[in-house]
Amino acid sequence: MHYESNSWVWEGVYYYPHLFGGLMLTAALLGLSTSYFTGLGVPHLPFLWSDLGIFPKKKTGKKRIRVYMDGCFDLMHYGHANALRQAKALGDELVVGVVSDEEIVANKGPPVLSMEERLALVSGLKWVDEVITNAPYEITEKFMDTLFNEHNIDYIIHGDDPCLLPDGTDAYALAKRAGRYKQIKRTEGVSSTDIVGRILSSVRVPEVSQDHNGSLCGEPHKESKSKGPHVSQFLPTSRRIVQFSNGKGPAPNARVVYIDGAFDLFHAGHVEVKFSCCVSSY
Repeated sequence: MHYESNSWVWEGVYYYPHLFGGLMLTAALLGLSTSYFTGLGVPHLPFLWSDLGIFPKKKTGKKRIRVYMDGCFDLMHYGHANALRQAKALGDELVVGVVSDEEIVANKGPPVLSMEERLALVSGLKWVDEVITNAPYEITEKFMDTLFNEHNIDYIIHGDDPCLLPDGTDAYALAKRAGRYKQIKRTEGVSSTDIVGRILSSVRVPEVSQDHNGSLCGEPHKESKSKGPHVSQFLPTSRRIVQFSNGKGPAPNARVVYIDGAFDLFHAGHVEVKFSCCVSSY
């Protein structure tokens, strides 16, 4: 008699299996019993599916991606800043390695700025979260293990310009083979070598000539002929300015500090002035 009273259910299941399957699933998800339909109780399916891994437990929080980028950062310029800005955009936290003086001498030549000065410049940039001192010029297997295991680095970043060792091999070959390498676009039109060249081209040198006796003599305070003013290829468009800003305005009742300067050849003294202004504003 109980079967006949529920015969419409079985007919529905037979002729409309998808419809009744959906109803049964909905009832199970709502934690209802199916005894009305079949006369049999079933376990609470959401608990069952949780055990089977169908509905895994929700993670407490998203893992923060940590990226690493190294460099000499000698004579800091806007190309360095743009590189670090791009690197930070590839993760949540940016760890920067400042190559040691010894490594720079062995691979490129003596640096102009000391390690302490270069550290101050890198640490003063808003995209940098942590700094590793005396980093190697080459990503060796030992240093790569240190980055991954001790500093929890997910990816190693470098520009699209080749970085070759004295023997012609790629300094980032191991990171690329490990699949933990990401690349950013190099900023064209500026480099530390180019800046040194500009300085040398503007230095006043004595003009050497011969006197009436045929001996060489120098006339001081003569400027060497330069090739003309340097034209930057880094155009400060509105889009570029937005990229370098944090996209946030000052908070209500915040004190806004203004400081000006030529800021030619940005150095550690400029960074110190910046921090002094920030501290004095509080």
